[in-house]
Amino acid sequence: MLAVLRVLAMALFIVFSCVFGLLLCVVRPFHPNNVHIIASWFGRMSAVIGVKLVVSRHPESEHVGPAVYVANHQNNYDLFTLTAVVPQNTVSMGKKSLKWIPFFGQLYWLSGNILINRSNRTKAVGTIGKSAEKIKNKGLSIWMFPEGTRSYGKGLLPFKTGAFHTALNAQVPVVPVCMNSTTNCIKLNRWDNGIIYIDILAPINLDKEISAREHAKAIHSVMAQRIAQLDEKVIENNGKLARN
Repeated sequence: MLAVLRVLAMALFIVFSCVFGLLLCVVRPFHPNNVHIIASWFGRMSAVIGVKLVVSRHPESEHVGPAVYVANHQNNYDLFTLTAVVPQNTVSMGKKSLKWIPFFGQLYWLSGNILINRSNRTKAVGTIGKSAEKIKNKGLSIWMFPEGTRSYGKGLLPFKTGAFHTALNAQVPVVPVCMNSTTNCIKLNRWDNGIIYIDILAPINLDKEISAREHAKAIHSVMAQRIAQLDEKVIENNGKLARN
């Protein structure tokens, strides 16, 4: 019964947030803070699915300015967890097919996010170039999932290079965003789904003498190590709860 109520609550929330989000975006289309505002609405839904978000930020990440944020992408619940930490003046990059999803797709586009055609390499490269221009000319940050797809419990998948090409072209740092593994941790029929840790790491400046692929591998290693540490914190926290 609890799962049914939560699904209904999420469905109603998505409908209303799309309606009010579209109204916001019609009034000020492509405003640099549209994504931050709407993402914060979604992030508050974490309480509805029974999780408590514990967010930590490296001091250097708090006033970093334009950057490319890279986060691990696990499942559909990311929509109600990672969205809580999307910074101001930040847009995301998503696949072009998103725009065909009724209401949500139009909201995604009008809020200022960038749509990329992954099936056409030439157009994808062009979009990355335009993204770098937006970072330089408008002072925007870009939020990306370098795995390119949800991992669904398979661990941190290999990174694609688009995010790192973007950062190199725009001459801005990469800010890793790590969230502990959430697969099988969230059950809609369970009242309390525990703590989810999100850690925003220190900005990493990229060396132009090193290829985007090498940067991708290096930052993948940093993030994989931090995610493993966050997973240990979850296990330790669950153990404390069991003892209590």
